[in-house]
Amino acid sequence: MKLQQVLSVVRKAIDDYHMIEEGDKIAIGISGGKDSLTLLYAMSNLRRFYPKHFELCAITVDLGFQNLNLDRIKELCESLQVEYHIISTDIAQVVFEERKESNPCALCAKMRKGALNNFIKERGCNKVAYAHHMDDVVETMLLSLIYEGRFHTFSPVTYLDRTDLTVIRPLMYMNEADVIGFVNKYQVPVVKSPCPADGNTKREYVKNLLRELNLENPGVKRRMFTAIQNGGMKGWSEYYGTQK
Repeated sequence: MKLQQVLSVVRKAIDDYHMIEEGDKIAIGISGGKDSLTLLYAMSNLRRFYPKHFELCAITVDLGFQNLNLDRIKELCESLQVEYHIISTDIAQVVFEERKESNPCALCAKMRKGALNNFIKERGCNKVAYAHHMDDVVETMLLSLIYEGRFHTFSPVTYLDRTDLTVIRPLMYMNEADVIGFVNKYQVPVVKSPCPADGNTKREYVKNLLRELNLENPGVKRRMFTAIQNGGMKGWSEYYGTQK
């Protein structure tokens, strides 16, 4: 996928769900993975011509793994003229050595978001952009359906009243395959996650399940996404049907 196509899809999501207002200062959480770096490219380029002026900063929460090298991310942010910050933490030590969590992802995510949100507020940002794409939306719905017995997923825009921050998800109309295509085409400097739990989670199981379902029933992922838009969930149903 070309950058211009990415910008078109991202702008549509932003416009459809009113993600950006004049004067916003938006933080992008950068893990170093393909999704967050694609979002960084998209938002930094959209900033140049979007009718509502907004500022950007990129932030990585360093969990404390020894073999994480962020030099290429720093160089990328410099080339895109986006200020970049790294938050040093000992989250990895707490989760894997002190607590020895059997299901480390939940605690890690909670601590990582806490560190990120605190720093974002210190920087004067009012919004944070997460790099969730369409596959993430559908996978989260399936996780909730299978393991919680409810039809639920995150919404395009979420206001966090405890922190007075708004979460936006500009990649929500992109397929993961499109993200991979973009990263390969533009040789985006992806940093592999050093986390030992990477690829060994319930989400990975659901990701593979969705892939099989979509192969056997072409278009099923898109239909699931439409069902989410039309399913009456808060943050989705209020807007669905008015895009056109």
